[in-house]
Amino acid sequence: MPRARWPDRLAVAQAHRARSDALRRRRVVERVDGPRVVVDGQPLVSFCSNDYLGLASSLEGAVALQDAAARHGLGSGGSALLGGHHALHAAFEREAAEWLGYERALFFPSGYQANLATLQGLLSPGDLCVQDKLNHACLVDGARLAGAELRRYPHADYAAALRQLQALPEAAAVLATDSVFSMDGDVAPLRELALAATGEHALFVVDEAHGAGVLGPEGRGACAAVGLSARDVPLMVVPLGKAFGGQGALVLGSQALVDHLLQSARPYVFSTAAMPALAAAMSAQLRAIRAEGWRRAKLASLVARFRRGALRHGLPLVDSSTPIQPLLLGGNARALAVARTLEQRGYWVAPIRPPAVPDGKARLRITLTAAHDEAQVDGLVDALAACLDAADAGA
Repeated sequence: MPRARWPDRLAVAQAHRARSDALRRRRVVERVDGPRVVVDGQPLVSFCSNDYLGLASSLEGAVALQDAAARHGLGSGGSALLGGHHALHAAFEREAAEWLGYERALFFPSGYQANLATLQGLLSPGDLCVQDKLNHACLVDGARLAGAELRRYPHADYAAALRQLQALPEAAAVLATDSVFSMDGDVAPLRELALAATGEHALFVVDEAHGAGVLGPEGRGACAAVGLSARDVPLMVVPLGKAFGGQGALVLGSQALVDHLLQSARPYVFSTAAMPALAAAMSAQLRAIRAEGWRRAKLASLVARFRRGALRHGLPLVDSSTPIQPLLLGGNARALAVARTLEQRGYWVAPIRPPAVPDGKARLRITLTAAHDEAQVDGLVDALAACLDAADAGA
């Protein structure tokens, strides 16, 4: 057979996406004022940001970034092991480790990179990695990059996780999970998973992307909220693009674990370190997370208010008490149609389709933040009810 031609292959893939309503396009955000945005020229109230605490517009964070950039420049100049590890990086790592109760931390430019590095640096061919089926793609990709045996248990089924660990009793094992699942908004059974990992001598790795800053005392995350410590969760990943309102990620663990990753994790060893000014800004955001508990209290109040209103209207909510509030709509076309109608009413909510969610489970992923007010939340609920009524009437 002749070799496949790339133009033909790309055209077939694009046509398939179009037929299944799976084409995506980037929207141009022209201006941001808290939850009020201008997108492609249209003023909207955004409910699709992961800036849960409203810290992306923090004056203190912006000043820290500007001051550090003026003093130290923008780029780090190299990888962390070749001159790119700055005093600002080191200070932020120490502050974060103290906050979360770990011996050491590593600062990464992104959460995706941090999870790739963690699993690739820990695992080898012949090892076992057990993961929740709804884990973020970066955890799955990290295990695949390492060449380990990857087994995925049904969502939140800790008994199945234990069985999968027990199926290969001689392999070095990692049990990895999101703490809060990004598309459903529910929380993993962290206590039970920690017990399973301990009983099977597996390393328990938790990605706190959507829990850190939002849940637990001082915003220390979903693990802290259920009383788990560094002893129970030996390795934690904390991406900074959500509640921190910034960019980058932390990997936290014991001295031995962090030293091992520093030596073996290819995405860390061979990547340019993040800009030092970013570390200074994230330090400022960390101080706000610890000191400004009112942000979490307001966010929790708005989540409860949204759920009361949505349930009163009979909206198809899932069981989530976090700022991630999905409305399951089923087909891709329906999710796109409702999102378009909602936008016409002045609200921006992202329609989520496969492969980010399973086939047939397209949804609107509504995210609430401390920057919203009660009137905006109430307006969204009323608009959602009207849009779904119109969609059902036209079906």
